[in-house]
Amino acid sequence: MNAVVVAVVLMLALSLARMHVMLSMIIAAFIGGWVGGLDLKTTLDAFNTGIGGGANIALSYALLGGFAVAISLSGLPHLLADAILKRLNKDASGTQVIWLKNGLLTMLLIAAVCSQNLIPIHIAFIPILIPPLLLVMSKLQLDRRLVACVLTFGLVTTYMFLPVGFGNIYLNDILLAKVADGGLNVEGVSVVTAMAIPALGMLAGLVLAMLVSYRGKRQYDLSVIEKTEHTDRQYDKKSLLVATAAIVVAFVVQLWLGSMVLGAMAGFVIFSVTGVVRWNESEGVLVDGIKMMASIGFIMIAASGFSEVLKTTGHIDTLVNGATGWLDNNKPLAAFLLLVIGLLLTMGIGSSFSTIPIIAAIYVPLCIQMGFSPLAIVALIGTAGALGDAGSPASDSTLGPTSGLNADGQHNHMRDTVVPTFLHFNLPLLVAGWVAAMVL
Repeated sequence: MNAVVVAVVLMLALSLARMHVMLSMIIAAFIGGWVGGLDLKTTLDAFNTGIGGGANIALSYALLGGFAVAISLSGLPHLLADAILKRLNKDASGTQVIWLKNGLLTMLLIAAVCSQNLIPIHIAFIPILIPPLLLVMSKLQLDRRLVACVLTFGLVTTYMFLPVGFGNIYLNDILLAKVADGGLNVEGVSVVTAMAIPALGMLAGLVLAMLVSYRGKRQYDLSVIEKTEHTDRQYDKKSLLVATAAIVVAFVVQLWLGSMVLGAMAGFVIFSVTGVVRWNESEGVLVDGIKMMASIGFIMIAASGFSEVLKTTGHIDTLVNGATGWLDNNKPLAAFLLLVIGLLLTMGIGSSFSTIPIIAAIYVPLCIQMGFSPLAIVALIGTAGALGDAGSPASDSTLGPTSGLNADGQHNHMRDTVVPTFLHFNLPLLVAGWVAAMVL
């Protein structure tokens, strides 16, 4: 049996059975190592080597959590929430509620898109922007599963289609570069044209989520949200100005130094020095933020160890090479199997940016031999890499939305983020990627 398939399926099964994702990954990693022929010590060494790669993002999440709580205490995010709530009164008509819902979702979609290019901060905006809006969402009876789909769509579709910011890294620096290294002449190949059909698949999934799956109302406990959001605090102009300055400084430091850790720390220090967060409260605020983000951080650490064990088994190459024996020059079957392998790898590794270098060296010669066009090859490999980013328990694109939507403990990572995004994005993307490979 292939260790990658066993480990990924076991991890998903345990997570869906309501075991914590972190524990599911640890168990699946050691089972996968055993299936892959590794002894316990080798598996443990690989896991320990891998977890170091997740430490930076875990620390970033912890400090972002503290920074987000500090911003919440300042009252700045509540200005936006209050502006929406003023329009949401007892006499609000059904049409007004619909407009408010759609306006809020559009704002969040724009924020997610801009986080990949205009202000390339990736998921750092989510724990800052989303928690203060939970009260508004709940009064609108907005289903948070839909919000998770909107955020994930913006995070994933943007980098897999628009060659700007993170999209430039994914499409040009990784996808086209690795395809060229694999032996394909990519001169004149438009990566935007190649990824247009897969992007339409993502769009179809978002439309399905908005108009069918989660169009209904969903109720949440308002008292829990109000307690989490510190609505009993009094806010003044100084707090609002300091919060604005802290956010600007945090973003500038992150963009300048490329570190979410230093950016969040700089913002938090400004709150403490100015007295918006009192010195005797700073420890408690930071602890509250760490609590909010701890689960996400530990999942990222476990995911890095899980990924390293899968690589150490050598079964990733075995999985890809083994699929070639099933193809028999059948292009439709080849495209489908290659996409499914990409889905499995990305769900296990948790990063589409890491999947492309693994698969391109094998996919490119195989696809050339089977007669796929250059556009089709780029579309196939680009889609295979992106598949699994939405819907992976260990992906930034699902962990980020959960970090904000679960600030009050009423949003489950697996049931409310992972499963909805898997169904609405991975399945349509699988179909769209296959169609792209066939028609381009």
